Amino acid sequence: MDPEDRRSLYRTAATLAATGVVLFIATLISVVQADGLSAADVPVRDWLLTLRSDTLTAVMIFLAIVFGPIALPIIVLVVNVAWGFLAKHAWRPILLAGAMLTGVIVSQIILHIVRRSRPPVEQMLFGIDHTFSFPSGHVLGACDFLLVGTFLIFSRRKNSRAAVFGFIGAGVGIILAALSRLYLGYHWLSDTLASLSLSLVILGAVIALDTWRTARIPGERITGELSTAETPND
Repeated sequence: MDPEDRRSLYRTAATLAATGVVLFIATLISVVQADGLSAADVPVRDWLLTLRSDTLTAVMIFLAIVFGPIALPIIVLVVNVAWGFLAKHAWRPILLAGAMLTGVIVSQIILHIVRRSRPPVEQMLFGIDHTFSFPSGHVLGACDFLLVGTFLIFSRRKNSRAAVFGFIGAGVGIILAALSRLYLGYHWLSDTLASLSLSLVILGAVIALDTWRTARIPGERITGELSTAETPND
């Protein structure tokens, strides 16, 4: 890896992580103090209530299932197994799985620390959920899968245009995942912002770790080749 490319990736990783930390802290403070970013929670919920229809509800339920705690892990497992088999290596599939698992652990810890209540149960359209609301596990899982997956795929390609379109697609998927949770009445807008911020931190960590390993491996191979070549002359 070119040294300048490596430094650029490290700067990107640090910027993403710092942005995620700042956004999460700002969101958490606003939720605790019931002002700031969380002031938009009720207006956004009320607006989405006016958009409800049978067709739109069916679409949102489908999205909630796809990004839910049953379907998404199955999708991740299938993708990782196929990816590892076709690419004949395990590093990127392991990174993706590790990012997803990290998100689950972090979200569960924060859920039980903040203990925020969900919107009223009478507004929920896909069964009653009495668990805590902050952050949204569905949205965090979608963010981790789409953002980290997109980086791991397109970071190995030279086509920057394809990477741009890849991240645009990931952004659209994240918006749909967040909208489905808000529309169905299970989360506040600030819950989804917290999930996105946490995912940015995880993405930054993945970029830094992947960059470190990618830059390190060629050096190891060169050292090994030199050692082998020098052995007969000793």
